[in-house]
Amino acid sequence: MYPRVQQFFPLVTLLIGCSAPEVLEPRPGLAPSAINFSGKWLLRSDKERDDERIRKAIRITDGVSDEALFQSASPGSQAGSPSQSSRLKGGLVYIFLETGRSLQITQTSHGLFISFDRAVVEEFRFGEDRMINIGEVEVQRVTGWENNELVVETLDKNSMKMTERFKLINEGLVLHRTISLRSRAGDVESFVQLFDRVP
Repeated sequence: MYPRVQQFFPLVTLLIGCSAPEVLEPRPGLAPSAINFSGKWLLRSDKERDDERIRKAIRITDGVSDEALFQSASPGSQAGSPSQSSRLKGGLVYIFLETGRSLQITQTSHGLFISFDRAVVEEFRFGEDRMINIGEVEVQRVTGWENNELVVETLDKNSMKMTERFKLINEGLVLHRTISLRSRAGDVESFVQLFDRVP
């Protein structure tokens, strides 16, 4: 019995040590010829309500408990307080999410340029598989096509993943955007935004 136990534990240790971090797989970069997102689009729903849904999805999937996140800090608290350090240990991929009431989209043969409320421009390159960063937060981004949907996946080092899917519906008059946030544990929160094309 004891020899078997001694053989078992090194095997478990080896398997745990060999578990590699998740890596996103590249997606096809050639856009379907009939799909063109170019134009101006207006959000159909209420922006404030959408923002609240987004904040709720982040709280559920970022891996940080509400107690750690909202722990009150004393006036003289130092950087690296429990709430700050807990936040850094959680998923941060959501900081790469852009939203707006108005989208101005320019599509080329190589990618999409989306202007959110004329304030922030996001570039999605078809077929991209690269590391991007905001400050010290670095993530892997993969962008490509799945049938007639443009899929953008963003993965951070803490295994929180964000997936955005863009497609045209109603004969190209409506832009359908699905945003999914997945926690390290595999919990997923998804919501849909609909944008109407401006003539």
